[in-house]
Amino acid sequence: MDSQAGTSLRTSGRDVRDGLIGLVVTGSALLVAAWVLDGLSLSPWWTAFVVAAVMAVVDALVRPGLRALARRVGAVTALLLGVIVQVAVVELALLAVPSASVASLGDAVATLVVVAVVAVVTRWLLGATDNTYLVADLIRRGERRRRRTPHAGVDAGAAPVGVVVVQVDGLPFPLLQHGIVSGVLPTLARWVRSGDHDAVRWWARVPSTTPASQAALLHGTNDGIPAFRWYEKDTGRLLVANRPADAAEVEERLSDGRGLLAEGGVSVSNIFSGDAPIAFMTMSRITGRGGLGPGGGYIRFFASPFVFPQALVRTLGEMLKEIHQSRRQRLRGIEPRVRRRGAYVALRGLTNVLLRDLNVALVAEHMIAGAPVIFVDLVDYDEIAHHAGVARPEALAALAGVDGVLGTLERVAAAAPRAYRFVVLSDHGQSQGPTFRQLTGRGLEAAVREHTAAAGTATLVDTGDVEVWGPANAMLAEVLSSVRPGARRSGARQGPGGTGVVVGPQRRAPDGAPGERPELVVVGSGNVGLVWFPGLPGRVPIEELDRRFPGLVPGLLAEPGVAFLVVDSARGPLVVGPDGVRVLLEDVVEGRDPLAAFGPRAAADLARVAVMGSCPDLYVHSTVDPRTDEVHAFEELVGCHGGLGGWQNDAVLVHPADWPLDADLLDRSVEGEALLYGADAVHRQLVRWLERCGARRPVPATPLHRS
Repeated sequence: MDSQAGTSLRTSGRDVRDGLIGLVVTGSALLVAAWVLDGLSLSPWWTAFVVAAVMAVVDALVRPGLRALARRVGAVTALLLGVIVQVAVVELALLAVPSASVASLGDAVATLVVVAVVAVVTRWLLGATDNTYLVADLIRRGERRRRRTPHAGVDAGAAPVGVVVVQVDGLPFPLLQHGIVSGVLPTLARWVRSGDHDAVRWWARVPSTTPASQAALLHGTNDGIPAFRWYEKDTGRLLVANRPADAAEVEERLSDGRGLLAEGGVSVSNIFSGDAPIAFMTMSRITGRGGLGPGGGYIRFFASPFVFPQALVRTLGEMLKEIHQSRRQRLRGIEPRVRRRGAYVALRGLTNVLLRDLNVALVAEHMIAGAPVIFVDLVDYDEIAHHAGVARPEALAALAGVDGVLGTLERVAAAAPRAYRFVVLSDHGQSQGPTFRQLTGRGLEAAVREHTAAAGTATLVDTGDVEVWGPANAMLAEVLSSVRPGARRSGARQGPGGTGVVVGPQRRAPDGAPGERPELVVVGSGNVGLVWFPGLPGRVPIEELDRRFPGLVPGLLAEPGVAFLVVDSARGPLVVGPDGVRVLLEDVVEGRDPLAAFGPRAAADLARVAVMGSCPDLYVHSTVDPRTDEVHAFEELVGCHGGLGGWQNDAVLVHPADWPLDADLLDRSVEGEALLYGADAVHRQLVRWLERCGARRPVPATPLHRS
């Protein structure tokens, strides 16, 4: 027997085994449902397994037509169709088997829920991973396709190369190293220890936020993004990068049409699209540019029997786990910590289970379809680290779940028509510490008003933790605006940024009359605060601030937890500390250097962002504790990023070992270091790798003009 035939037989045997296991689990779950529900009858007992088999057949017959329909009706309708089909499959299977009966449609829905609960418990007892279950049929489909057409997609005896880029949102490089040696990240540890991949650190420049880094990773530039959210004096608008309308506007400013994913790529759960022709749950594409993405991509997740209900059950379980872990933190007196109640409980369940499973399903679907490059953002770790802490047990557990996703996608790659290579990166790291409000008893906006004697001024404030609500806001906005088609056209009921609806903590509107510009804008972005005076034109220099508000600069520098201010002057941007000044463009220090505690790259980072046209009148930056490396967020988040200090600038890049970093892209300005400096440098490296492996066509060199 040749090796190909042996592989085929082994794969067929695994298909039969997996099918029988699924049949037994579903049949057993149906027996439990019949025992629990009065409206469901299965007699004799083996009827449950006949119903399970009929359900599998009906699902196989219905799904192709459903996928074709979903491609026409769009994503939101596909989601609704998928849920309806799950109920219909259960109902039809019970009606088709004479010895089974269900009293009502409500009992059919209850059967679906009970079977989902039992299946979740069974899979947990068997040690089966959630993502493996979710994509098992995709893997089998890919393997069957390869058996039928062993040379499909092969050129000169070698499968074309594809690339999957997985962004682990907020993962700091030191924590990656800890996860590899501690056993938290077994998949990544295996990749690195085997020599298959190299793990390196890159520097996430200020602003060390997802929008700034991802804009540069996907489009090659983040010019004009000074923070996670910022006020623009010329338009009088506050832009928040993870609100769909704002993300679309920012991408339009930055894109040249040749983003990282322009060559047939797929964007999944990102803020920006990278010019991908196919995008799912991508912020910049939600408003008026295709909604949540092609409807057919969601059918496998939402229409497969019990997949979606099981995800909902585990989402509820994650919420209960969050309540327990939050209470345990309080009882043990762990510090620093922040409030973890209310809507965040639901948010954790959505991001750590439902959104993760959906992301894996979409990525796996397009790997089996042979997409040349896929970029997905997994926010699980970042969301929990913001509220629980950077290296706390619940954050490490989320990180372990992300590592499990990598293991699942690795198995999908073995069945895909392309030879997929994996690149794992983070957009920034994350730092920890008590918040500014915990140090001072009030928020940054109150401190600014006090030191400007502006207690009665119209103020626009945005220092809530709106960042973590981005994915939920994006999906809810699109669903509700699809249900209410007039929502986007009617400005009266739209949320900030024009998304139709906004969930989660929101900014406080100006205290003045509607339509009037505020006199003061205060925004928090991690451990960086941003202050604008909209009534004063242009970037207000320190000479003007001292004349108008003589107590502002000295007052803020006297606040606990404030290290320095960045402000314009007649000599260009300055970094002003309590005991000294650094003139950024001249690289001159007068007195004690206010950046001494922030490392050798701090001055270059701040000099770059301080000359952006969207830069605030005043940057307020927190201190970093030399004993603990803790910083102080101007939002109520125990873990934060956006400025300097701690681990927030230490981002991750795990890449195939035979794809070395290009020497000309490495920054050597700091003695003893050679690393990629800034997300734009990482973008250039990614583009080169894609071009070399054939996943992207090289841009032809522009010929020199000769006279």
